[in-house]
Amino acid sequence: MYLRHHLLLLLLVFCSITAIAQVPLTVAVQDSRKAPVPYASVRIVAFADSSKAQERVTDSNGRARFELPAPGAYKVSASSVGYAEVQKALRLTEKPATFTLTLEGSAGTTLGTVVVTSNRPLIRQEDDKTIVDPENLAATSTNAYELIEKTPGLFMDQDGNIYLNSTTPATVHINGREQKMSTADVATMLKNLPPNAISRIEILRTPSARYDASGSGGIVNVVLRKGVKPGLTGSVNAGANQGRYGNQFVGLSLNNNGGRLQSYINLQFSRRDSYEELQSQRFFRPDSVLRQSSFTRYPGETYYTGFGLSYALTKRWDLNWDGRLSINRTANRSTNRSEIAAASTGGKTADNEAIVANSGRNWSLVQGLSAKYRIDSAGSEWTTDLSVTHAPNRTEQDLRTVFLLPAGPENSFDGLIDNKLTFFSTQSNVLKKLSRNWTLEGGLKTTAVDFRNSTTYRRSNAYRYRESIHAAYFQASKKMGAILVKAGTRVENTNMNGRQLAPDDTSFRLQRTDLFPYIYVSRDIMKIMGYQLRAYLVYRRSISRPAYEYLNPYPRIIDPYLQESGNPSLRPQFTQNYEANISVDERPIIALGFNDTKDIFTQVLYQPDSNSRKVAYRTYDNLGRNREFYFRALGAIPPGKRYFLVAGVQYNRNFYEGLYEGAPLSFRRGSWTIFSYQTFKISPLTQLTLNGFVRMNGQIQFYELSTFGSLNLSVTQQLFKKKLALTLSGNDLLYTNNNRFTLVQGTVNAGGERRSDTRRFGINLRYQFGIRKKEETPLLNLESPER
Repeated sequence: MYLRHHLLLLLLVFCSITAIAQVPLTVAVQDSRKAPVPYASVRIVAFADSSKAQERVTDSNGRARFELPAPGAYKVSASSVGYAEVQKALRLTEKPATFTLTLEGSAGTTLGTVVVTSNRPLIRQEDDKTIVDPENLAATSTNAYELIEKTPGLFMDQDGNIYLNSTTPATVHINGREQKMSTADVATMLKNLPPNAISRIEILRTPSARYDASGSGGIVNVVLRKGVKPGLTGSVNAGANQGRYGNQFVGLSLNNNGGRLQSYINLQFSRRDSYEELQSQRFFRPDSVLRQSSFTRYPGETYYTGFGLSYALTKRWDLNWDGRLSINRTANRSTNRSEIAAASTGGKTADNEAIVANSGRNWSLVQGLSAKYRIDSAGSEWTTDLSVTHAPNRTEQDLRTVFLLPAGPENSFDGLIDNKLTFFSTQSNVLKKLSRNWTLEGGLKTTAVDFRNSTTYRRSNAYRYRESIHAAYFQASKKMGAILVKAGTRVENTNMNGRQLAPDDTSFRLQRTDLFPYIYVSRDIMKIMGYQLRAYLVYRRSISRPAYEYLNPYPRIIDPYLQESGNPSLRPQFTQNYEANISVDERPIIALGFNDTKDIFTQVLYQPDSNSRKVAYRTYDNLGRNREFYFRALGAIPPGKRYFLVAGVQYNRNFYEGLYEGAPLSFRRGSWTIFSYQTFKISPLTQLTLNGFVRMNGQIQFYELSTFGSLNLSVTQQLFKKKLALTLSGNDLLYTNNNRFTLVQGTVNAGGERRSDTRRFGINLRYQFGIRKKEETPLLNLESPER
């Protein structure tokens, strides 16, 4: 209640500030098919005083918003990569107005360059989401996984979880579609995705009612690049990097925009190899310690293709079909040496080595079909989307344990894990722009998951999981001068059904319906040295449902002293999030937030009383309540000059209350993260990039981490009229992206160190080519904007 009262007071203060009288203008940029042109550069200059100009970059809907100082005559110009610049004149009164500019394809038949020359910011704010332009990040990355690792403000742990505000992982979407996969499968998918196939990354820390209520950690939406440039364009890329082991990749990307028909295809082959070392110790009795040392190597090969077609049936109707096919082969091998000794004397009582060899073959196919109907020129639209994912995964295991002390016969057996995942999703949304700055939005969505697992070691296990979620939402927004208010609610009906068929017939079922409100308020505050400050307040309720692998009760053997299993009685957790933030010229600079989570579930390590607690088991459990406060600040030097800098800091403070192994739990932890991204143009064709982060007193679930971080450096040289880009890079130069950890909860007292193949040096080559359409030069004329 204390924080809610302060947020309400802050809202009243924002709304009581008197705004300077200005003329609001929205510039909509579209192509010849009347499709919006995102990320176009728009410039407005007053005829009365040409020294004062304003520049903006259009959002994903092709719109840029201005606050002009006075009525009068203005010159508006817009440009974008692949289009000819267009200029027009208009006369404004004191009323809010909307003006539309149409871009045509640029001149020439041979493409001299496809390098982005507009001053697009690396990070900018668009209503309730943050947009990241990955152009420079892609030049120093071999896949989408590495690109996300280098994105300022995103933190990715060693298991592939992505964190935004809180210690709850974010949900990953591709082209706005949720990926119903495990964390390991999502990480593998991102490692298969070429970095130059990504158009932008959308970060939604507090998503609106339009989005699924699942995922209190927010959403990271990876938007793939399509054939948006007129004519035929493409690129060939190849590269390699070397740590202890090496990675290599080669790929081809083609985009064709023939007017009404657009198409694209991405092809890539990659060979990966890396390792992970883990040193740990666990006191299972006051004078007995289990010390373990493991080494795992992860070689693999991937064949990837992404493809799509977009066809304009009419000026209002668009159809899109896209898909991705990924084929993977892995051959992991790990060794784990375990010793039991007396903590006081060091005398060993047990010594053995476990060897595990995994041979995996898996593939995934994603198919999506969408349609868009533009209701009017104001931006009203009706969109419908249908997608299907099929992802089978088959892994053969060879497990062997050699007993050295006391000496004994070797224990060996084979295992087979066969998973089949099918995910279906369909949704339909309507957005209607009304008079007097009203916007109404609503939609329906249905998803269905079918997961089948068959595991065979010494005995067989068969597990089947089905999930269906039906949702509906409605929200409305209203702009009142400098204030924008958006409010809505989402209702979701959840049906979860898990059943273990063998060796025992057990099942669980969950059926419930929940309501998830959302409130968003933003307001222009003031201008400082020509920069517009805007404040935002957001409230959201969300749910985190346990994934299918969290619920499977079948025990799996990790080594002679550790087993893991799911928990079929796991309950969903609910989070209420409150955030206030401020941006400058659509660039976020500061945020304060609070997450209140009930029935929080997380991975836990338990030591049963049997067998003198030598054998522990890892599972998931609901532990109680977590209250988390976070603070985030971001500063930047605007792009366009020789030097560009963005730097930030984030602080998270967690307070857990509940039960752990039946005993009261009270755990507090505060951690700091500092991150930076810098570029320096040594010459017009040479750029130096430096980025990195450091995390102090880190935390992953109940594991307390030591300070760790990463420093990355790259140099990019453009050649052959900017068609060829050569990048030399070094990742984790100081080899600091490893950490020590401790876990002291209940009867568990454990610690250790974890490191992997993060220090790498590499070379990337990318050659861009294309053929474009002829130019049709627009004329400069005087027009009146739409009202």
